[in-house]
Amino acid sequence: MMKKYLIFLLIIFVIFSCKENKSEKNLQITGFIKGFTKGVIYINKVKDTTLITLDTIKINGNSHFESALDISSPEMYYLTIDRGTTNSIDNSLSFFAESGTINIESSLEFFTSDAKITGSKNQGLYDEYKKVVSQFVDRNLDLIEAKFKALQSKNNQELASIAFKQDEIVKRKYLYTTNFAVNHADYEVAPYVAVSEIYDINLKYLDTIQKSMTPKIAKSIYGKQLNQLIIDRKKLEQK
Repeated sequence: MMKKYLIFLLIIFVIFSCKENKSEKNLQITGFIKGFTKGVIYINKVKDTTLITLDTIKINGNSHFESALDISSPEMYYLTIDRGTTNSIDNSLSFFAESGTINIESSLEFFTSDAKITGSKNQGLYDEYKKVVSQFVDRNLDLIEAKFKALQSKNNQELASIAFKQDEIVKRKYLYTTNFAVNHADYEVAPYVAVSEIYDINLKYLDTIQKSMTPKIAKSIYGKQLNQLIIDRKKLEQK
């Protein structure tokens, strides 16, 4: 009788220990991928230029998933699905992770384009940023098509005009990114877009972004990366 009682207590202890360990994690990820009933989900991040796996979730019949992780600073994570025998380039989805609860919903058929990510303020701001930047990308694609036709017809005047327009698009994108970072300097997405999108911009703009950041953001992962980028750029320009 005593033995059964001790086993019962042990089971209760294990159950509560598991719940306690899960509650200690400051990032809860929940989600649903319509049509994805068998395979594996990986949650990754980049560390020192290497993609590392933070969690592995096996899917077998239930398209819902969840994960509990610890995160010290908001950071770009990647949700990758392994479709098994089905090959597809549409397998990886980036999302701006931060403490709290983040929900990710999508479909197997259109994994990245159908994705809806909620619960992350940085992600919401990043979505706004990408929406505007996509307009620059689309315009540049149109110019690339026009450039190809101009090359075929050997129209040098048109080629010069297209080159000028492409330079203007780059300038507009860089200026927009700088303004976006300055206007959202109290979020980690600000230094992120600086180091990922305009790392080669004139140093004075990077300095402006750095000086606009709050102390908290300056100490974040991407805040430190921005600071190091500026240091490295200044060393190169002094040579």
